[in-house]
Amino acid sequence: MTNNMNVSMGELFPDLDPEAPVISGVAHDRSESLVTVRAMPDEPGMAARVFSTLAEAGVNIDMIVQASASTGTADISFTVPGAAAKHVQEVLEDKHDELAYQSFDVNSSVGKVAVVGVGMKTHSGLAAKFFNALSEHDINVMMISTSEIRIAALVPLDDLDEAVKALHTAYGLDADHVEAVVYGGTGR
Repeated sequence: MTNNMNVSMGELFPDLDPEAPVISGVAHDRSESLVTVRAMPDEPGMAARVFSTLAEAGVNIDMIVQASASTGTADISFTVPGAAAKHVQEVLEDKHDELAYQSFDVNSSVGKVAVVGVGMKTHSGLAAKFFNALSEHDINVMMISTSEIRIAALVPLDDLDEAVKALHTAYGLDADHVEAVVYGGTGR
């Protein structure tokens, strides 16, 4: 098994034929909170400073997006377990001067939905299907995260159940003979 440490999932399962279902399940998480730190100096080391500060406070981070503005500032958004949101707020308030941000907000009305499966790297169109399914149900995507075995999106919490259903249908997982993996844990 140690020889396979640097091998991708697609390489581990090369016999997965094009007709085999690549997506094996849909997962969701209602316990996320979205934190956005706004108008930080857009300079090297700022993201490191933010995430080092949160790591020292024992906060687990999941999805991350950074956007720079033409004003020389950047916004950093990230998700944390909902139970940690109050603690993150306290840490950010305490470290305001050190982090030099203009403002921040915490949104607990978000949820994460993901499709998981082996062989995603070797099959095209899976991301298109994911985002088309959400779009067809007028579900706004707030953040995106991917890996070799997962596509995940942060969506408004009010749309989470509809997103799960839409993805089940899009990938053919709502048939009677397919058992989809759906859970509401942290997904981390």
